[in-house]
Amino acid sequence: MTSAVPCVLTINGGSSSIRFAVYEAGETLRPRLDGKIDRIGVSGTNLTVNDPAGTPQAPRRLAASDHRTAVGLLLDCLEAQPVFISVRAIGHRVVHGMKHSLPERVTPKLLAELRHITPYDPDHLPGEIALIEALLRRHPKLPQVACFDTAFHRTMPRVAKRLPIPRRYAAKGIERYGFHGLSYAYLVEELRRLDPAAAKGRVILAHLGNGASLAAVRHGKSIDTSMGFTPTAGLVMSTRTGDLDPGLVYYLARSERMSAAQFQQMVNHESGLLGVSGTSSDLCDLCAREAATSGRRRRSSCSAIR
Repeated sequence: MTSAVPCVLTINGGSSSIRFAVYEAGETLRPRLDGKIDRIGVSGTNLTVNDPAGTPQAPRRLAASDHRTAVGLLLDCLEAQPVFISVRAIGHRVVHGMKHSLPERVTPKLLAELRHITPYDPDHLPGEIALIEALLRRHPKLPQVACFDTAFHRTMPRVAKRLPIPRRYAAKGIERYGFHGLSYAYLVEELRRLDPAAAKGRVILAHLGNGASLAAVRHGKSIDTSMGFTPTAGLVMSTRTGDLDPGLVYYLARSERMSAAQFQQMVNHESGLLGVSGTSSDLCDLCAREAATSGRRRRSSCSAIR
């Protein structure tokens, strides 16, 4: 049965997944539906949808080798859900917003700006723009709002934003932006609810997932973060290197004849847990493999004792 209460669709287009949820709009948001497409671009891409009770429907295996294909399959799925007819607006997590500090209604002008800044985040923005445009084509009357992951970190002091390179590059927008801001904003809200005194002090927050980062927060505002000009900086992640000696760029260019594009591919898609393990970027896969290896070792030890 379709809800009479207006609903909001939220979409989080990540580097390897698309997560979505539908909420009844009110003083307290009530979840009606949520799900995700994960492992986009690798084997075993799945679409999972959970009902309001959190009970998953049967997962569907998808042949989605890239975000553009995944977007079409996602919209087919959402439009088949009875609650979709009650959706009155759509909110998007947009990874890079440059100097935007607040959510903004999607307009042709904003889309043109996002296309213009795509070189700042080529791994996320194209997929997020494709999501917005696909929904515009299918549902042009539904208002869409972009919520920027960089916005939370606009409160960082200049000393935290400035990169230690020649000053002239700062005028070109080359600075530390920080990411995962929507996650941190939510954590700050929860901290205020659970421990108001702690929320007024100094805290370290962690976002741990396919991408990972830390943020230093004082009085609920970001003062520093581990990510920098791009989401590649900071902690080791599933396929990203995290912080890396910049001298490696020159060394690999000279010894391996590695181009800038090849280096970008390596540090964002072939490194991190995938690079170190040589097998998978998925922590579940690696933990399962470690457990199986430990079991074999224990059995071997027992056999040797006998």
